[in-house]
Amino acid sequence: MILKGSQRGGAKQLGLHLLRTDENEHVEVHEIRGFVSDDVIGALKEAYAVSKGTKARQFLFSVSLNPPQDQDVSIDSFESAIDRIEERNGLDGQPRVIVFHEKEGRRHAHAVWSRIDAETMTAKPLPHYRLKLRDIAKEQYLKHDWQMPRGYMDSREADPRNFSLDEWQQAKRSGHNARDLKQAIHECWAVSDSSQSFANALEERGLRLAKGDRRGHVAITSSGEVFSVARSIGKKAKDVRARLGEPDDLESVEDTKAQIAKDLTPAVQRLLKEAEDKHAAAIAPLNRQRRDMALGHRDERVRLQSAQQERWDQETQERSDRLNKGIKGLWQRMTGEHARIMRQNQNEAMDALKRDQKQRERLIFDQLAERRKLQTEIQSQRKAHTKQIADLHRDAARLRRGELPEMRKAKAPPSRETTSPLPGEKAAALKTQWDRAARPQAHADRLQRLRDKTRAAHNRDRGLDHER
Repeated sequence: MILKGSQRGGAKQLGLHLLRTDENEHVEVHEIRGFVSDDVIGALKEAYAVSKGTKARQFLFSVSLNPPQDQDVSIDSFESAIDRIEERNGLDGQPRVIVFHEKEGRRHAHAVWSRIDAETMTAKPLPHYRLKLRDIAKEQYLKHDWQMPRGYMDSREADPRNFSLDEWQQAKRSGHNARDLKQAIHECWAVSDSSQSFANALEERGLRLAKGDRRGHVAITSSGEVFSVARSIGKKAKDVRARLGEPDDLESVEDTKAQIAKDLTPAVQRLLKEAEDKHAAAIAPLNRQRRDMALGHRDERVRLQSAQQERWDQETQERSDRLNKGIKGLWQRMTGEHARIMRQNQNEAMDALKRDQKQRERLIFDQLAERRKLQTEIQSQRKAHTKQIADLHRDAARLRRGELPEMRKAKAPPSRETTSPLPGEKAAALKTQWDRAARPQAHADRLQRLRDKTRAAHNRDRGLDHER
């Protein structure tokens, strides 16, 4: 499984993130260990309070555990990996919180430790924790016989589309998928050999090349979000400058944003809005199905938990009834029968806990399989929409550069007989929008010519030449 860790502060912010039900379809608090509080936010606030006795600002160590999306991973496997992380990083016995998240048919876990040693009032050091997490992740892939990402076998073959939390949040604000956005920038870099060709390739994907304030070359989305080119493609800034030249030759971020707003003509904006509306109408039934499915799955889990609790109470009572009281109880202790029954009760209780856990996991795995089928349909719709938007940006960019006949004849709107040389519905739509935009001006020109002819005829009838 992929492990991502970070040292951090912000106890309340992290707690709220772990409990978010708007972004996650299911949230399960699995364990709170070593804290007085029995809720996530309260526990992390305790860690913050203890850290005030030290100079540590990053008093938490947070790790996300992400198994392959199509794999059903047991709780024991998650706990084993978390214990391994704890051991390798010297966090044995430290207070921790474990929370499970489910969304889009994928189940993953978050583990958060307090780094503060309450006895010495110092923060536990975490040297080379990223390398340790990578080694543990490779162990998990080998242990479960999962297909290992190529980047784990050779770091030079790491997926360039991988993104950080900050990049994911930034892409989300701009309405893009972080992986798709990084892939688009990487593809533009692969097919270009100069600053101009790279800028043209970006423009065809709805992005613009600009000079960043501190990040050299940056790519700007149509919504105004700024992404570092070097970071997006996994290159050093000097390598980017070697191919694209110095960024001083480019426009600033603010000027580029203004140009984007200017280039998004009403015709292009209308087409983009139509595409968004069409996507919203197509995805709405799937989203309703997703919400109904999540509610149904929660109800099933609640019913199972209630049934298991009722069975547990009944079995606990039966185990308790085996122990006699009074004189009979004293006799059981003297003969050793009491100790034997206690061992039997403990073993049966442990077996009952494992049985209930397995039963709950089977239900969760069945629900995940059902959710993945729906997610396949949602992903298909998203990909179709992404492709449509990308095609619109590409055609609009070519129109602006004059690579299409409609732009070369901008001062003389095409006649009704003129047909677009571009195949497909997008070209026809763009031509229709251009015709509508040019029609009022053409009509005004015809009226003016009629007025001129009428005035000239009137002057001839009065015997006046045109010069007078």
